[in-house]
Formats: sequence, structure tokens, C-alpha cells
Amino acid sequence: MPSSSPVRLRTLFPLLALTLALTGCGDASQEEETPPATNVSVETIQMQSLAISTELSGRILAPRIAEVRARVAGVVLKRVYREGSDVKQGDVLFRIDPAPFQADFDSARAALAKAEATRFQTRLQDQRYRELIAINAVSRQDHDNARAAAMQADADVDAAKAALERAKLNLGYATVTAPISGRVGRALVTEGALVGQNESTPLAIIQQLDPIHADITQSTREINALRRALRSGELQQVGQDQARATLIQDDGSVYPQPGKLLFSDISVDPSTGQITLRSEFPNPDLDLLPGSFIRVRLDQAVQPKGISVPQQAILRDSAGKPRVLLVDGEQRISERSVVLGAAQQDRWIVSEGLSPGDRVVTEGLQHVKPGDLVQVTPAGKDALPIVQHTGQ
Repeated sequence: MPSSSPVRLRTLFPLLALTLALTGCGDASQEEETPPATNVSVETIQMQSLAISTELSGRILAPRIAEVRARVAGVVLKRVYREGSDVKQGDVLFRIDPAPFQADFDSARAALAKAEATRFQTRLQDQRYRELIAINAVSRQDHDNARAAAMQADADVDAAKAALERAKLNLGYATVTAPISGRVGRALVTEGALVGQNESTPLAIIQQLDPIHADITQSTREINALRRALRSGELQQVGQDQARATLIQDDGSVYPQPGKLLFSDISVDPSTGQITLRSEFPNPDLDLLPGSFIRVRLDQAVQPKGISVPQQAILRDSAGKPRVLLVDGEQRISERSVVLGAAQQDRWIVSEGLSPGDRVVTEGLQHVKPGDLVQVTPAGKDALPIVQHTGQ
């Protein structure tokens, strides 16, 4: 009997070891089933006034373009200006040979002097005949002839004055001046060229560059949608004198000078179905040149109670529908579909699906799924700027 006890103990030891091992595995699996909470950053939704802006494409245009042309026929003697320089209105650009125009002017002045002398003679004769007709010393016919000659002499003087004025104008046109202030381009003619012969020959082009215009186009569909939102009260109109414009240059950089909307065209381009909008920008350093392709971010309306989220907070399902991840009161992840509006810089405007107080996950989305327990780290809210009507 005593000899059976060691045998029994040897049998129980493996069973006890197996039991302890299974108990240890159960504890390990339980620890694996409760992983630590994942850290995520959230943004609490708040309503605020949002500027509804649209980014449109267009080109830079000079507000004033003047083609300098020869107004009289002649030979170009000299180009006075420096090509590519800034000129002011009235600056001399070209000189055309003035000799024939000077001769015409001298001839017209001499003709005027002759007409004035003839008028003096006829007036004296008319005055004498008035005195003689009073005493019946001359016939009435002679008196009438003297009176008509005096009137004709007055008309001849007026015609000579007009001819002199025309000759003076032609002489002045021999000196070609800048009709507007701006930057003048290359000369289209050289010294010795015959210009103005049966046509007004272009000599140069002057463009005003400061301020400068940016013409952009917007589809009628977008404009009609904006108008419907304004009429329904969803959006508020921004006054034309308050509509700000931000220019994005062809290299993607933002132009430092703010602009403003001047007007929108009253007709639709039938070939494109778009309307032209004109904005104006300061150009003191002449960084913007006509013909450059640009984009303009135009503030067209204000949403008084708008909701926006960072673009990185938006997820999309297999069908491409947008959704967001939320953190509820129990610190667990939930999912919700949303309806997006326009993109404003690095944020999406949300028209449906979110309410004030919702906590949207902005960072750590790739590490969590609905139902997960998370540790919340508040994110700094980088919302769109509240629009303030400054009247500028």
C-alpha cells in the first residue's frame, strides 16, 4: 500500500502542470482580447460664418491698350523712346519728317493773311457805300454788291482759319506722342520707314499694367446654383464692393496683393455656356503680365451657419460616398455618412450629416474602426475665416 503513493504522485504531476499551463494560456488570451485604447485626434464641430469661395480659371488682361498709329503720311526720322520702358501720356515716341507739314502750315497762314486783307478792303467799301446810299449817290445794286463782297470776305477768312488749323494739326501729328500712360513695347517701324500712306500705320503698343485685370469664367450652372441658395436664404450675398479675390499664379503661388471683383458680364458665351467675371489687382512691381494663365479664388457669398471639417477627416467607401468617423460619449468609434459642399482651401464644407458638438476624428483614422475604444486628443480647430464686411 505505501508503495502505491509515489506512483500516484508521479501520475498527478503531469496533470497539474497541464492545468497550470492551460490556465496561463487563458490569461494570455484574455489580455490579447483587451488591447490598449488607440490615440486619435478629434475636432469638435461648431457652426460659424463661412466664406463661400470659388476657384476659377482665366487670364491676365491689360485694362487699357493703345495702338500708337501714324496720323499723317511721312517718313519716320527718329524713335525717341526706349523699347520696354514706362511712358506717360504726352511723352514723345516718334518724330515724322515735319518739312512738308511746316510748308503747308506757312502756306495756310499766308492764305489767312491774304483773306484778312481782302476782308479789310471789302469792309471799307461796304462802309463807304452805306454813307453814299443815304444821299442817293450810288445805286442800291452797287450797295448790295459791296455788302455781299464784305460777307464773302468774312467767309473766306473763316475758311482760311480752318485751313490753318488743319495744317497746324498735321504739323503736330508729325510728333507722335503717347495717348495713355503705361509700358510701351517694341517699335513696329524703324527710322526711314514711310508711314501713314493711305492707312494709319501702327507704330507701337502701350499697355497699362497697374492696376491690372484678371478675366475669369464661371459656368451658368454654378451661378444658377448660387442664386438659388441666395434666394432660399441658405447663403447671404456679398456686396460687389466687398467681394474679395485672391489670385493664384501659374506656378501655384498666391499673389500677395488682394484684389476685388469689378463686374460680371451680362451675356453668356454660346460656345462654352460660361459668363465672364472681371476682377482687378494692384500690380506695382509689374509681376503680372497680360496673357498669363491664372486662377482666382473669388468670395461670392457667405454661409452664416456653416459646418466644415478638415479634408483629411473625410473617408470614402467603395462607391465613393464620403463618410466620417465620430467619437461618442463612451469614447468609441462610430461611422456616419455626410454630404459635402465646396472645398474651401484645406477643408470641406459639410451640408448634411453633422451637427454642432459632434467630435470628428481628424488624425489616426487608419488605425481605428467602428466600435473601437479610443483615447481622445483634441485637435486645434483650423476653421475657415469668419467673413467680416469691411466695405473694401
